[in-house]
Amino acid sequence: MPRRRLPEDSIRNDRWVISYADFITLLFAFFVVMYAISSVNEEKYKSLTEALSGVFVGLDQAIDINNAPGLGRSESGIGIFAGGNADLDAPKVTIAPPDQKETESLHALEETLKVNFSQLVDEGQLVVTGNDLWVAIELRSSYLFSSGGALPNILADQLLEKIAELLKGDANPIHVEGFTDNQQISTDAYPSNWELSAARAAAVVRLLAQFGVDPKRMAAVGYGEFQPAYSNRTAEGQRLNRRVLIVVSRDEKVRRLISSFGSQQVSEDAISTLLANPEEEVIPVIEQIETGDGGVLFRRAEPEPSQQEDR
Repeated sequence: MPRRRLPEDSIRNDRWVISYADFITLLFAFFVVMYAISSVNEEKYKSLTEALSGVFVGLDQAIDINNAPGLGRSESGIGIFAGGNADLDAPKVTIAPPDQKETESLHALEETLKVNFSQLVDEGQLVVTGNDLWVAIELRSSYLFSSGGALPNILADQLLEKIAELLKGDANPIHVEGFTDNQQISTDAYPSNWELSAARAAAVVRLLAQFGVDPKRMAAVGYGEFQPAYSNRTAEGQRLNRRVLIVVSRDEKVRRLISSFGSQQVSEDAISTLLANPEEEVIPVIEQIETGDGGVLFRRAEPEPSQQEDR
């Protein structure tokens, strides 16, 4: 009787080699990717270096820094960190106090406006206020514009033409401030009160220019509902907050400060304080110095002894 053959074992013991080969392949691909990422594009690197050098040490020295060993120095003061000694003897920018003629001119304009528009003042449609630095003409938006709009009506044309006649003969800077109440608006033309207040201020500026006021003297700014002069808790307060102010400033510096804060949010004393430079104030200056080991250090520049004695 023939002997039966035992079945061969079908289980292979070398399958781990396939997994190992896959692992080695993936590891090789990983290192190839890492090498590709770490390689530097020399042209892009040089362009970036030149751009940063122009910012921090001055454009005139950027090329020298990239073409010469070590870090260059800039005496021009163009960059953020300018090398060399800081010039602490530069004259301070000061503002002269208003002379009597300027003060009298502003107060004369204030009185003229109150007399010429006394009827509107009595009706509460117009308010004139002033001091030694500026004169403000407050107009009710309901008198100039329709509800929710910025297109001036016929009354606005007539009123602004009379105001322009009084303003166009002077050279004082003028800016127009637009305000709204806290009721939200959302239309295609005015998505928010920002657009509405700015559009109303711009409309007043446009009419003043049309009636002869030099456009170079004027600017428009909108504050929306965020600078209320009256309480928005009542309907009357909301009506009063819907307003436009024509502010005639003593000079350009006063105009910029007033428009930054709002003419009804800051006092004459506050503006005068901001315009005056404190005598003991020292503006810090950054200087670049080289250390003994060839490094670079940025520090606050100190005035030289002679400069301290002069002060």
